[in-house]
Amino acid sequence: MTDLSDLAGSVDLAGLRDLAESLAREAGELIQRDRPARVEVAATKSSPTDVVTEKDRAAEHLIRSRLARERTDDGMLGEEAGLQSGSSGLTWVVDPIDGTTNYLYGIPFYAVSVAVVTGDPQVPGRWASVAGCVHNPATGHTWTAAHGLGATLDGTALTAPEPPALEQALVGTGFGYQPQRRQAQARIAADLLPRVRDLRRIGSASIDLCMLASGWLDAYYERGLNPWDLAAGALVAAESGVVVRGLGAAPPSEQMLVAARRPLVDVLADHLERLDAGAPD
Repeated sequence: MTDLSDLAGSVDLAGLRDLAESLAREAGELIQRDRPARVEVAATKSSPTDVVTEKDRAAEHLIRSRLARERTDDGMLGEEAGLQSGSSGLTWVVDPIDGTTNYLYGIPFYAVSVAVVTGDPQVPGRWASVAGCVHNPATGHTWTAAHGLGATLDGTALTAPEPPALEQALVGTGFGYQPQRRQAQARIAADLLPRVRDLRRIGSASIDLCMLASGWLDAYYERGLNPWDLAAGALVAAESGVVVRGLGAAPPSEQMLVAARRPLVDVLADHLERLDAGAPD
């Protein structure tokens, strides 16, 4: 991962964290404002079930516009409009609605995820989050974190609890949009289910990661995550004491992300490796 050892002396981490929160809250107000009882699909992406709403686009545009005024030299990578390069070495990584299907159906588990990272967020292992916020406008829950400054939920500092053994762990996961990938993920879940306390599928990776920090899940794993899915939530988790990793010696990436406190994270990762959970679809 990118070396962050000298970051505190050169970057206002608390200021970046506060800006991430402000952006996430403002975008959250936009997506909640005048929300219809049933939101219409504006487009699809990788499959007919991978949907976009006009609120996704509007929220990302709002964040891009504000960053263009306040952080003119920074880059931005957004789920909807892609990468806009900058010159500062910092890139904002944004998911305007993480959990769009939940948003469509009125299920109150979706979030605006805003993080700022160093390095190249498009290359696994070559970037690191330095500050971020995950804001759920449906419930008001707001998680924030900055590198070395800890994580909070609604202003209260978070320390993830010590983990149980795997057989007593409540484990979160998620499923991709392509049928072939879902079939493989179902095989993994079917093997894992009798080995743990239970599985949960919340539908928002950023919230899953923050739930680890809050002690609402014991572990989480998922294949198919993009940088905007994990950049803010993984930092919240890590700053609370959670280990966020890939399989083997790999960093967390689209191939696999596994997160929990040690030793549970390593036990779960080893089990997923034995199941070839990171194998190509």
